[in-house]
Amino acid sequence: MTTVRTRLTLLYAGAFVLAGVVLIALMYVYFGHALGQHAATRAAIAERLTTDFLNQPTAHAGTGQLHEALKAQFQQDRNDTLRSLLIWAMASLGIVGLGAGGLGWLLAGRALHPLQQITATARRVADRSLHERIALQGPEDEIKNLADTFDAMLERLDRSFDGQRSFVANASHELRTPLTINRTLIQVALDNPDAPRATRELGTALLEVNQRHERLIDGLLILATSDQQLTEHQPVDLADVARRVAAVSGDAARSAGVEIRTTTTTPALTAGDPVLLERLVQNLLDNAIRYNLDRHGWVSVTTGISDGHACLTVDNTGPTVPGDEIGGLFEPFRRLASTDRLTDSASAVPGRGAGLGLSIVRSVAHAHHGNVHARPRADGGLTVHVRIPASDHTTVAGQGGYPIQAM
Repeated sequence: MTTVRTRLTLLYAGAFVLAGVVLIALMYVYFGHALGQHAATRAAIAERLTTDFLNQPTAHAGTGQLHEALKAQFQQDRNDTLRSLLIWAMASLGIVGLGAGGLGWLLAGRALHPLQQITATARRVADRSLHERIALQGPEDEIKNLADTFDAMLERLDRSFDGQRSFVANASHELRTPLTINRTLIQVALDNPDAPRATRELGTALLEVNQRHERLIDGLLILATSDQQLTEHQPVDLADVARRVAAVSGDAARSAGVEIRTTTTTPALTAGDPVLLERLVQNLLDNAIRYNLDRHGWVSVTTGISDGHACLTVDNTGPTVPGDEIGGLFEPFRRLASTDRLTDSASAVPGRGAGLGLSIVRSVAHAHHGNVHARPRADGGLTVHVRIPASDHTTVAGQGGYPIQAM
């Protein structure tokens, strides 16, 4: 794949060589015509001098041969001169063409340097934050206008993301506070030993609804924040996280009659936010337990390193999943309508989920520059494969971490 600089260099050098070839052709035609006339003039002068010298040109049979020999010599001189001119011109064109190519390379690099600066800044912005600007200095030309437009776009994006982060923080407080108050009031009412049975049943139902709303808000907030730039970049071992989450989810799995199988002996080191990565594993395992077989079901959790990526694979038995519905599972609030859940994870309250589990998994994976893919198993259930760029850190975070609530 050629770069713009290479194409511009070839364009400059090609234009120069083409112009040189045209110039040489014109010079060759001009000098050929001029030398032809010059040879004819010299032949006529030689013939006249010979005639004057001999005084009787018709008496000497060798005079005509002498004239023809002189003309042939003059023509030969003309051809030799043109051949030398052409060889010299083509050699000079080749040497100067190489120099023009080198000069074109330098000029193209100088002309494209502002674009390289724009590209480098765009890459840093994509990898780090939106606070950096190009601030290109130079004449008001097309490249300067492009850089200024890019800076203006970054400014708008920066304000937009700042506003979104501010909204998430405010929404976290404004939405959680009344729900926390409601939960406290309901729990106080349920703790009253004199409360009638109908009140207790109503309070229990309201408490479950309130807790589901809390989980929904938590899931939406995590979904919003995981799409932002990561604030934590710590070494994390996905194998250690998977073992810990599997241990915490063991009670829920046993109550659903699901066996958890782990193959996590190989470290899978990566870097990122340990809390978000733990949520990713928790949601995958929670989803695999909830949507499984009603008996003799199992969940397999495997970690490892492959092609420079830390990999996590979660397989589970369960109902058959249509292949054309796989993509929709990672969209918020999307569920398989025909699938019934068996149980809830240890960190979730009973009741229907918010439908954010796999969408949070995808957002967390993308926030860590990774990806997630799912495919249906031939015998029913799903295989979900997560790949995140690996890290070579030897000290990993997450030891002694805590399980987080799944959606």
